[in-house]
Amino acid sequence: LIAVSIVANAYSAVAPASLFRDHMVLQRGMPVPVWGGADPLEQVTISFAGQSKTVVADKEGRWMVRLNALKASSRGQKMEITGSNTIVIRDVLIGEVWICSGQSNMQMGYQKVPGVKALEGKTKTVRHFDVEKTVSFQEQYHLKGGWKDGVPPSAVAAGFSSYLEKSADVPVGIILSCWGSSSLEAWMPRDMTKQLPLFQMQMDEFDADEERKKRVKSILKSKGNRKREDDIFLRRQPNILYNAMIAPLVPYACRGLVWYQGERNAMNFEKIPAEPWFRRNIPVLDYGEALKLWIQRYRKAWSREDMHFMVVMLPGYAKGMVNAAEDPTKRSWAWMREAQLEALDLPHTSVVNTIDLGHPTNIHPHDKLPIGKRLALLAQRDTLSMKTQAEGPVMSNVEQKDNTLVVHYEYGEKLQTRDGKDPLAFWISENAKKWVPAVAKIQDGQVILHSEEVSNPKYVRYAFSAMPKTNLVNSAGLPARPFRTDLNKKTKNEK
Repeated sequence: LIAVSIVANAYSAVAPASLFRDHMVLQRGMPVPVWGGADPLEQVTISFAGQSKTVVADKEGRWMVRLNALKASSRGQKMEITGSNTIVIRDVLIGEVWICSGQSNMQMGYQKVPGVKALEGKTKTVRHFDVEKTVSFQEQYHLKGGWKDGVPPSAVAAGFSSYLEKSADVPVGIILSCWGSSSLEAWMPRDMTKQLPLFQMQMDEFDADEERKKRVKSILKSKGNRKREDDIFLRRQPNILYNAMIAPLVPYACRGLVWYQGERNAMNFEKIPAEPWFRRNIPVLDYGEALKLWIQRYRKAWSREDMHFMVVMLPGYAKGMVNAAEDPTKRSWAWMREAQLEALDLPHTSVVNTIDLGHPTNIHPHDKLPIGKRLALLAQRDTLSMKTQAEGPVMSNVEQKDNTLVVHYEYGEKLQTRDGKDPLAFWISENAKKWVPAVAKIQDGQVILHSEEVSNPKYVRYAFSAMPKTNLVNSAGLPARPFRTDLNKKTKNEK
């Protein structure tokens, strides 16, 4: 059996795990774990799609079987789970299943996003499971929620699922587990403290803070709607979101996880402040390494090295940066985007480029439809082996020629600008200290850079600022990815 996080339970009858409910979507093309509880040593049989698997519950009443890989089906089928009693799960579809997680920009609804709202009621076989927003001190086995028809309430997840269903032509299931203002550490299992000293520090402080734990317990005991300040208090904690909102999902078969998070961790650049406690999060310059360890830990939990992760890059945002939104030397989300791109060091990962999106002062921008479309394109290419132009130009190398720099691109088919003008947002430097805007020209599928102020240019920063003005795209109209060539991973503090 796969190791599954479980709180001791006494079962008087066979009961499947919380995700196994009417109208669920199962993942096609891979083994599908089905698990739950029963009386200790009770024999349990699962029957579905012509398969029958029998297992004996262990001494704690846990059981699990793996169904053989299933073919996609939009015809509702029933699953029977039999022991001393029989559970019948009806209207089960088979297709592509994704978990969508993160903080407020994943949680943000689509009611005020016209392009996404227009998709409501237009899908045929999209279903979603909206995980209850709560916390727990221990990893849980059960969660509240149910499968519903239609796109999920999240604008990003709604757009993604709609376009994925249309392109893949199979049912799509979205498990939505997200919560505003949550940090990366909120979604970490406790054992990651062994790998991340900063997370260990957070958990040590949390464990020692009796008042904080007492308040968490008090909020959980209260009935009815939580006060807004109590809700914010819960979701700012480390680890305990994972325990309640992710652990019960493991190891439900899925293609992968979409991750839209980073705003919270972007509050700290390179150091953790002494106070307040809710600002004591892994900072930007350490986020990339933590993100990779987090991805690897989730893959271990699911026992799937090919579990795909799609990270949504933070878009443009420049609040408080008067006259500095395009300055590539100022501390900004540019460094967080760079950290998010470190996920690409791992196989089976993608990053959605959003550098042309966002709002200068609204941390919750409404241009969510393009993100959903781009997620679907990346899923087509990277998980379904479909031939499609899924991302914009990506810098492959920079060549120095006399007093110019030549930027070469992958995915730069018919390199062009949206407005027909010269490319914007390129800055160059001779010593990585003084940066000046470059004169940029497209020539033979490359971008040529120079400046009269820099006689011997060596380094480039492209769209590396809080909210750059960009226009460089390929034939699919997808934006060029931000980059800088002065990065030295051994001296990440260089800025």
